[in-house]
Amino acid sequence: MKKLLEVCVDSVESAVIAQEGGADRLEVCSNFVIGGTTPGVSQFKQIRKACDIKLNVLIRPRFGDFLYTEPEFLMIAEDVRMFRELGADGVVVGCLKPDGNLDLERMKKLRDCAEGMHMTLHRAFDVCRDPDQALQDAISLNIDTILTSGQEADCVKGKEVIKKLIAQAGDQIHILVGSGVNAEVIRKLSGEIHAAHFHMSGKEILKSGMTYRNERVNMGVEGMNEFEIFRTAKEKIVRAREALDS
Repeated sequence: MKKLLEVCVDSVESAVIAQEGGADRLEVCSNFVIGGTTPGVSQFKQIRKACDIKLNVLIRPRFGDFLYTEPEFLMIAEDVRMFRELGADGVVVGCLKPDGNLDLERMKKLRDCAEGMHMTLHRAFDVCRDPDQALQDAISLNIDTILTSGQEADCVKGKEVIKKLIAQAGDQIHILVGSGVNAEVIRKLSGEIHAAHFHMSGKEILKSGMTYRNERVNMGVEGMNEFEIFRTAKEKIVRAREALDS
C-alpha cells in the first residue's frame, strides 16, 4: 500500500510549512483548538494558491457532537458543494443518528454532493456505536477513507481496533490513523499493525507578537490563553515524513 502523510492545518502559514515538511495532503479546517470546524472561503482560496498538494476540507459547522439539526445538515451539504466548486480535492464529513450509528441517509446525500471528490469519514467514527458496522456502511457508501484513533483517546491506545479495521478494510477503503501521531508513533504503528496512512497536526504553540496585553479580558473558551497561537512545526512534519519513508 502506498504510504500517505496528511497534515491538518488551520492557517495559510501552517499549510505552507506542512507542504515544505513533506505532507502528501492537507486537511484544511478552522478553529483547530476545538477540534476543527469548516474553514472560511478566503482561507481555503489562499491555501489553494499557496500549495500545490491535495486539499481535503473539513465540513463541520460547530464544536460538539455529530447529531445535526436539519438547518445544520443543509449547511454541511451546501458547503460540500461549494468547496467542490472552489477546487477542493476532497471533503471530510460525518453524521450520526441518536443511537450512535451512521446516519446513512444523510451520508448518502453528502456522497452525492461530493461527486468526483475524495471523501473521508472523520472521527465521528470514533464515537459511533459499532465500528465494524460503521466500516461496512462506509464501504457501501463508496467513502474513500476513515480517519480513526481506534475509538480511543489516541491511536496508540486504539491500535488493536485499528489493526482489526485495516485487516477488514483490505483494499476497499483506506484507514487513516489519527490522534497523537508523531514520528515515534508512525514508526511504532507502521511496524506493529502495518498502518500506512497517517494524519497529524504537528503543532507547536507560538507566543503572540502583542507587546500590549490586557489579560483581564477573555474572548474565547475560559482558561485558554489569548496570547498563544497554534502553528505547524516544520521539524515535526519532516521527522514524520522520514519515519514513514524509512
